[in-house]
Amino acid sequence: MKILSMLKVFAAVLTAVVFALPAAASGEIIKIWEDSVPGKKCAEAEQYTEGGGIHRYSFVSEPTLELYLVKSDKPAPLVVVCPGGGYAKLAYDLEGIEIAKWLNSIGVNAAILKYRIPDNRLGAFADAQRALRLARHNAAKWGVNPDKIGVLGFSAGGHLSARLSTGYAENIYEARDAADRLSARPDFTVLVYPAYLYADANYTIAPEIKVDKNTPPAFITQAQDDVKYIDSSIAYYLALKKAGVKADLHLFSKGGHGNGIRRKDVPMKEWQNICGEWLKYYFVQDPEPSKK
Repeated sequence: MKILSMLKVFAAVLTAVVFALPAAASGEIIKIWEDSVPGKKCAEAEQYTEGGGIHRYSFVSEPTLELYLVKSDKPAPLVVVCPGGGYAKLAYDLEGIEIAKWLNSIGVNAAILKYRIPDNRLGAFADAQRALRLARHNAAKWGVNPDKIGVLGFSAGGHLSARLSTGYAENIYEARDAADRLSARPDFTVLVYPAYLYADANYTIAPEIKVDKNTPPAFITQAQDDVKYIDSSIAYYLALKKAGVKADLHLFSKGGHGNGIRRKDVPMKEWQNICGEWLKYYFVQDPEPSKK
């Protein structure tokens, strides 16, 4: 009888723990553009293929958002996730689905952006602007705090996220509905091994990345052995510092490029935990008393 009673208590505790965790409602996919997609589109049929343990989209002409929402008693933050892939493909599970599920686990909504590729940076930029505006427009419906909507990007998706965070006021496409009257400025930016953000060896920021005092606060992380792109993080951080924008820069000796949150045998594995604490401190928890 004592064992039975203990099992009942254990079951009750386990149930309480399970129901205390954020529950994700995943899988709903919405079109970025209900009618015609503005600008350049890919003529080839979209593909979703697997290679090296990563599922990738290629030839995307119809951009979408895939929602991963948490159940919460109050509106929660949302992050638009931009997978990388050199503006040629999208590492959709590695830098999309797995990241969305991790964000859900810390109480943050996620929306994975499948943006136009290949070789369509302007189209991708328009897709990102539209995605931010749609998130703000649907905030009440999705259980989102409209003042805590950010962007998180990997590699080329990091470049796209930085471009959105600095060029949100550019008129990339013609407004077509109420959503397009809303701001496309993210409230915060997370860049994970970003690419293409520097112009030269002096850490000059790329010309399309126009950092100023209104650029949102950022969390930036990269590894020193990501030799091709490490200067991107440094250049973006220095530009933010010069503009007086709050930023956290975390550099690691080893971590490579394109690992998402999978690789656990290198120092950069810690980026996920550090970023999670940053998000919770500034955007998940209530800001009082310091207003942070």
